[in-house]
Amino acid sequence: MRKGLAFSHVGIYVRDLPAMTRFYTALLDFTITDAGKLDGPAGPIELVFLSRDPAEHHQIVLATGRPEQVPFNVINQISLRADSLATLRDLYQRMEAAGATDIHPITHGNAVSVYARDPEGNRLELFVDTPWYVSQPMRVAVDFSESDDMLMQKIEAHARSLPGFEPRSNWQARMAERMGLV
Repeated sequence: MRKGLAFSHVGIYVRDLPAMTRFYTALLDFTITDAGKLDGPAGPIELVFLSRDPAEHHQIVLATGRPEQVPFNVINQISLRADSLATLRDLYQRMEAAGATDIHPITHGNAVSVYARDPEGNRLELFVDTPWYVSQPMRVAVDFSESDDMLMQKIEAHARSLPGFEPRSNWQARMAERMGLV
């Protein structure tokens, strides 16, 4: 990792703090690490700090103050890495059962992802890395009704047909060199 900076957390302005808190805690298993109020330029702001890692006080902070009529959501996506395909599959099923919207299981070749919306329309990407790299952008739908083995065989076969296919370790070594880390 490059010295100097490391990504830590993201803050999201919300309209419905209880609904958003429930979504991130009940569905995505975040833990509330702190909550409270601060004075803001337009009045008090309520904050809920959420984490899935005891080494991070918060990975997401929800803050009241999102206007009702925002013409465009500037958040393209919030991406969360799953620890396994089984975890990703479980999250996909939980999101479907909870009625999450705009759910799309896909592969980028270098990852298997599930895209969905939180209660306020912010796009989430839940993903697990594959052992390969392919040139980006690339997106193909996947079928989570298939077994893990069948799913990964199909993803690998497709990835091998794409430009830039190589083991992830080769790509990482090249990026480390480009970043001046070796």
